[in-house]
Amino acid sequence: QVQLLESGGGLVQAGGSLRLSCAASGRTVGYNMGWFRQAPGKERDFVAAITWSGRTTNYKDSVKGRFTISRDNAKNTVYLQMNSLKPEDTAVYFCATDSTAFRSLSTVADAYGYWGQGTQVTVSS
Repeated sequence: QVQLLESGGGLVQAGGSLRLSCAASGRTVGYNMGWFRQAPGKERDFVAAITWSGRTTNYKDSVKGRFTISRDNAKNTVYLQMNSLKPEDTAVYFCATDSTAFRSLSTVADAYGYWGQGTQVTVSS
């Protein structure tokens, strides 16, 4: 079993920054981690992912250059640094862990077996 707990969401003005954290407990060794987001009335959407080693990352095109995903395996924590935030970044952000260890990064939600409860990010214009 894996439990994921996100934190760091909030209300910020356009152009501002937030850092989301996702603390994991349970089996984490070897598993890629991802961040997804879901805006009201829309489907859950891939944002960023990182391999177990941290050497490889992948981003949604619209957040490249603004968001950075990282992880600290000693702390079992994954981070999403979000800079230059835009109103269209407003959503509930979820972290997730891959359902299979040591495989290539996936941008598909179905590849992720465990999810956190989400944290709200609101960007005002």
